[in-house]
Amino acid sequence: MKAMIFAAGRGERMRPLTDACPKPLLKVRGRPLITWHVLNLVRAGITEIVINHAHLGHMIEEELGDGSKYGARIAYSHEALALETAGGIANALHLLGDKPFLAVSGDIYCPYFDFEQVKDVLHDNDVLGNPYPPAKRDACWLYLTPNPWHNPIGDFGLDMYTLSNTGTPKWNFAGIGVYRPEMFADITPGEHARFSPLMRRYIDLGLVGGEVYDGEWVNVGTIAQLDALNAPLVKQAGA
Repeated sequence: MKAMIFAAGRGERMRPLTDACPKPLLKVRGRPLITWHVLNLVRAGITEIVINHAHLGHMIEEELGDGSKYGARIAYSHEALALETAGGIANALHLLGDKPFLAVSGDIYCPYFDFEQVKDVLHDNDVLGNPYPPAKRDACWLYLTPNPWHNPIGDFGLDMYTLSNTGTPKWNFAGIGVYRPEMFADITPGEHARFSPLMRRYIDLGLVGGEVYDGEWVNVGTIAQLDALNAPLVKQAGA
């Protein structure tokens, strides 16, 4: 299985830090956010990684290189302007291949997420057809978390591992999912395309499965969150 890490966002809420540093390179507990992902992916045996970037993307390439120092093989998908999540995936499909792949947001901190578990959530022998078979949950698989303070109403309902747009309670999308490349085939490479409308269409078809992850997870969206994550390290250094 290949993995894609999203690293093209501008990180407006993290300015002025992100004026001179791409958000995925901001350090949490001693290492860049994106490096946590690379190390955890390699630990799970997922070594072929695609990273998209736009703002200050050259700094990400300089930091990670070809991935060999981590035991990975990293390819980069450059975007002149960030193409949004679905657009970023479509633009990188030529690097991701024709099998289900993992995608993870580069600005989340989840150091104990076990990426080993993602490898078998879709049945590789099932191929999406047209019309789509109902309630097979085989188009993609999303990981959810309890709702954080910045998303108190959540995103998706969940009933017996099947996602819904209207069910309650709703859970927060964790920015981690496994997808079939066919889902993005109608998006032209280089086209801006948002994730949510596409995903909600597949959810209405009963084709999206998921589960809740209860481990440590932070969507690092503000400087205050970054400072809070690094506070134990600061206290230890100052002790």
